[in-house]
Amino acid sequence: MREHHDVVIVGGGPAGLAAAVAAKDAGIDDVVVLERDTKLGGILNQCIHNGFGLHTFNEELTGPEYALRYVDLAAERNVCCLLNTMVVDISDQRVVTAVSPDRGVFSIEAGAVVLAMGCRERPRGALNIPGFRPAGVYTAGTAQRLVNIEGQMPGRNVVILGSGDIGLIMARRMTLEGAKVHCVAELMPYSGGLKRNIVQCLDDYGIPLLLSHTVTRIEGKRRVEAVWVSEVDDHMQPIAGTEVRYPCDTLLLSVGLLPENELSRGAGVELSPVTRGPIVDDSLQTNIPGVFACGNVLHVHDLVDYVSQEAEAAGAHAATFVREGSAPNVDTVAVEATGGVRYTVPSFVHPQHMEEKQVVRFRVGDVYRDRYVSVYVDDERVLHRKKRVMAPGEMEEVVLKRSDLEARPQAKRVLVTLEEV
Repeated sequence: MREHHDVVIVGGGPAGLAAAVAAKDAGIDDVVVLERDTKLGGILNQCIHNGFGLHTFNEELTGPEYALRYVDLAAERNVCCLLNTMVVDISDQRVVTAVSPDRGVFSIEAGAVVLAMGCRERPRGALNIPGFRPAGVYTAGTAQRLVNIEGQMPGRNVVILGSGDIGLIMARRMTLEGAKVHCVAELMPYSGGLKRNIVQCLDDYGIPLLLSHTVTRIEGKRRVEAVWVSEVDDHMQPIAGTEVRYPCDTLLLSVGLLPENELSRGAGVELSPVTRGPIVDDSLQTNIPGVFACGNVLHVHDLVDYVSQEAEAAGAHAATFVREGSAPNVDTVAVEATGGVRYTVPSFVHPQHMEEKQVVRFRVGDVYRDRYVSVYVDDERVLHRKKRVMAPGEMEEVVLKRSDLEARPQAKRVLVTLEEV
């Protein structure tokens, strides 16, 4: 049996809920959110620390409090949310197939689809660490769920590999619960997390951050007994003779997040080789008309406030698509990254239809000090802004003005780059 809904949103986390609220506010009554969990809110439900909402609500909230704000906003607008519902396929014709215990397998013809599935953690299997496969090796997110939701401690003597924000936050959380965190080892010569988390989660608790270090061996057959941490050279190879053995019963992995794009790939959505998320235009539309993407499924964010802003734009543009259909063929201007900028979102814009001020978000590939962020339209510079420090763990943004493109109607590309002072 197949039904129809105007806007179908895959994922009931902060991105999906913000997109649903925006689509409703844009005048679309028939909005459906499909969420595989038994409750709305996504990963925020296990993020009990504060620091959320400063940009969106002008106050500091915990993760569950932030999620509840959007759950309430969706409820006020009577957004239909189908929980315990797993989406198993999305076709290039916007037919969404899902399954739930109550309804079995069912299909929805969608006027527009918003992809908001979030991201997942990179597992141990991607790291090639020698040793057995004992108990006691967890991703940081799994440990966070065990401690914050299920009330269970993964272990008492901990080493953390990777300095992503979840790993940094769990270093503090495990310490507060009485565990001993021996160190946080980071392969790169810089941290992958926010500066504030390094200070508040490591420095304040005397937990060492070992940059240019990695785990080279895990001891133990039934349970982790120790890990060996070695320094690495400029080619990321362990340096002989630098090994240090840390007796422990737990290894937490915080070695990166990957956008959850199996459904996107199956639908034929074109993915970026850098972000591993969809390639989108200024309306956050993918190469498939009527399919939009936002949040961590598009590119991994550092702040949930930016997720909400992006998702609101995706929901509003999905509503416009339902009302007006595909925009006529118009000139496309590519947005390219170079000179230390790893990628941009969006990847191209339509000057005739873009907002007057279009936010372009990006990340850099290294730690840079005293650089200018410059934007060129073809060969003409239209923005030149100095930044004291930029790091891969923190998202950056520039504002692209439509007037700058309209003044140059023959432009073929926008270039976002870093320049020395």
